[in-house]
Amino acid sequence: MEKSKLRQVIVDSMEFFHEKKDLIKRDIDLQKYLRTKQIVVISGVRRCGKSSLLHLIKDAQKDIKNDYSILYLNFDDERLAAMQPEDFNTIYSIFLEDFCHDKRNVCFFFDEIQNAQGWEKFLNRMQEQSIKIYVTGSNAALLSSEIATSLTGRNTVLDLYPFSFGEYLQLNKEEYASVSSLSTAKKASLKNHFKNYFNYGSFPLVIKEKDKGILKDYYNDIFYRDIIVRHSVTKVREMKLIGSFLASNIGKIYSYNTLRNISGLNSLSTIKNYLDYFKDAFIFFSLDKFSYSLKTQINTSKKIYCIDHALAREIGFGFSENYGRFLENLVFIELKRRKKEIYYYADTYECDFLVKEKNKITQVIQVTRELVEENKKRELEGLLAAVKQYKLNSGLILTEDQEDVIEIDGKTVILKPVWQWLLE
Repeated sequence: MEKSKLRQVIVDSMEFFHEKKDLIKRDIDLQKYLRTKQIVVISGVRRCGKSSLLHLIKDAQKDIKNDYSILYLNFDDERLAAMQPEDFNTIYSIFLEDFCHDKRNVCFFFDEIQNAQGWEKFLNRMQEQSIKIYVTGSNAALLSSEIATSLTGRNTVLDLYPFSFGEYLQLNKEEYASVSSLSTAKKASLKNHFKNYFNYGSFPLVIKEKDKGILKDYYNDIFYRDIIVRHSVTKVREMKLIGSFLASNIGKIYSYNTLRNISGLNSLSTIKNYLDYFKDAFIFFSLDKFSYSLKTQINTSKKIYCIDHALAREIGFGFSENYGRFLENLVFIELKRRKKEIYYYADTYECDFLVKEKNKITQVIQVTRELVEENKKRELEGLLAAVKQYKLNSGLILTEDQEDVIEIDGKTVILKPVWQWLLE
């Protein structure tokens, strides 16, 4: 690319980056990432707030070093589509000429870095010069493979998800002192906010605009750019059918044979690849059945979940009776956000989530909209089977609005509203 064109892109990008304001503080301890000398790789689905997090990091970095030189570029900019690996040297040259006033304190912020060719080697070289580097990416496979080959031991990964319920409350300027001591009025307010959060989902702009229609635009953008184009998928219709099926079966076990019948694809390897493409774009996640045998764990059926419960409703068939499934999806993503190692339990009975720490199951969680006579036996037996199996004293049932403590067979069953659990 011509140097003058690159300079213009950089100037425009820097202006945009510095104009960002009134951002929501994320529930992330940034100090770990500010202190490290490694390259910080922020990965997550498109539109979850990665660019805004870069800005928050910039401000936090400024608190540590008041006077430092920064460079920001978003490689989603269509003007950079024709960029070649050697253009990174030109970018660095422009930075030194126009933006660097102190070579000792330099920080690079690069958005959607996976769109640029040859970025790994350039960042490797810059990191060796003690330049602080933050990058974001929306494709797990590309980032992980490039990191593994070129940035081994030089990076730390920060997984970012769309807004938590607590971050949603920040956006809506809803404050509370403690979940354990809420007034009746404050409880009612938080419950009302949770209804809105459940309705609109967790993507920042969708919440701000109160427009669920944006979700389909997001999905189409990710589907075509990060899946179809990036992986040169030719069976677009079949890929769409798989996506719709997965979104319509949140929290359920799926099989490759079912996906083959739904899509009309004959090749199981193609179906496995398509599933990986969805996962790499952070749209869908699989949950393994727990087993102490890794081989058994890999070969048993998996459950499917979506990055956002409202997105699943929009791209699938979200019937009212699926409320409990979407509630389960919300809990799944929150457990991922909390960096928990999770599985599902299935034997004679089933339990939605097992939380594993080191080599031990430490918590079991069941999720249902409401514990009533029709489902009480099933939900309790599934939970208690897991509690007894892993020699725990208690289990947790998360519901829409029930709160209770039940003693059964010497075990404690705690019922708690999801909105309350989300804020703990």
